[in-house]
Amino acid sequence: MKTFSALLLCLLLLSCGEKTKPEEKSTADSSYLDYSDRDDKLSGGVKLIPIETASGTFKVWTKRVGNNPDMKVLLLHGGPGATHEYFEVFDSYFPNAGIEYYYYDQLESAYSDQPNDSTLWSVDRYVDEVEQVRQALGLDSSNFYILGSSWGGILGMEYALKHQDKMKGLIISNMMASIPDYMNYAEEVLGPQLDPHVLKEIRQLESEGKFTDPRYLELVGTHYYPKHVLRMPPDQWPDPVNRAFANINYDLYLTMQGPSEFGVVGDAKLKNWDIKDQLKKITVPTLAIGGAHDTMDPEHMEWIAGEVQNGRYLHCPEGSHLAMYDDPETYFEGVIRFIKDVDKGEF
Repeated sequence: MKTFSALLLCLLLLSCGEKTKPEEKSTADSSYLDYSDRDDKLSGGVKLIPIETASGTFKVWTKRVGNNPDMKVLLLHGGPGATHEYFEVFDSYFPNAGIEYYYYDQLESAYSDQPNDSTLWSVDRYVDEVEQVRQALGLDSSNFYILGSSWGGILGMEYALKHQDKMKGLIISNMMASIPDYMNYAEEVLGPQLDPHVLKEIRQLESEGKFTDPRYLELVGTHYYPKHVLRMPPDQWPDPVNRAFANINYDLYLTMQGPSEFGVVGDAKLKNWDIKDQLKKITVPTLAIGGAHDTMDPEHMEWIAGEVQNGRYLHCPEGSHLAMYDDPETYFEGVIRFIKDVDKGEF
């Protein structure tokens, strides 16, 4: 009886060992998910990076997902003043592609310090911040990609003009190279598509400077955003998008961009930003993304791809400004293909 019991115990232990070995082997072989040798292991990939500015030192929040020595993507969110949160859809696509990526809240946004210092709200200062983040994360020309969405696309283009020798690839997501052209597109193409009474009331409120008036926000949020920002009924917008909008630094957004995504009005700092004549200086492989229903002119974004020296255009036929949400399969298939083509030297 003792011999039988001992034999049975051995068989059970052997059986358990055989069942767990494949899982253990899979985990051990998955270098993408292996954080054991990373200095951010205990924070789950989070790093608070000190940023030197003319007003002092402040910290910005970043979070790494995955490991890949050759493909590392820094995500630059829009706004200015939005948050990394609307990028959370990338969790559903980049890990399966083996792409390492970094969430990042720019200074004055969400998890980062918010000194509320308008002297720091400039394109050049934010470009310098991105460079400090790059250095702190140890990214370089052998692996470093920028994916900039909307305002993040402005940062990405400006960064490339100054530091493209530090980059492997640039992705400009749903952003034009000229704010005046963006304003003209909103005024001449998208505005007339609105109900005339709605458009008249929006323009009246803008002329009165009532940019924070609940009625103004209701009008653009009800009539414009579901057509050109995210093509879903607002009550069906994904949670990451809702959180990003809820947590936006509106003072920064209003100062830099204006009151809404319906063009740029008032004395916004970005009102005259235009680098169309400088695009030819960008030599790093570049992907420009546009949506058929975007707040930005898709033909202009296709033009960007032809102006840079090594460009490609990705058109999202169902996409709007947040094409990663309303045309995700087109968006991510194109982005991942671009990154992997550049990585293989086939771009």
